[in-house]
Amino acid sequence: MNLNIFCYLLLACAVLGSIFTPHPIVIGCLLVNVLTLVIYGLDKMAARKAWRRVPESTLLMFGLVGGWPGAILGQQLFRHKTQKQPFKIYFIVTVVLNISAMVAIYQFLPFTQH
Repeated sequence: MNLNIFCYLLLACAVLGSIFTPHPIVIGCLLVNVLTLVIYGLDKMAARKAWRRVPESTLLMFGLVGGWPGAILGQQLFRHKTQKQPFKIYFIVTVVLNISAMVAIYQFLPFTQH
């Protein structure tokens, strides 16, 4: 199976699995962040061993859907993707987009309390 497809399959399983928990948003975010951290670690290992790598677009997508705290931890823990340009700029953009989306959801959806 293609590594990229496998990453997205794991992401879908994490999100779907969290739906059946008492706090699906919290569990979903936690699972996405843990998964993102693991993927950064696996990609660093693949880089060292000259194996097939996780595409940068996949790493960025995981950050965009909420895994950016796990990505930041993975970048620091594994010393991976900390200096590479333009990835660093794209990553910052995904973080800003994710935070903006979360603020918009909090502000405009009726299920939130103000």
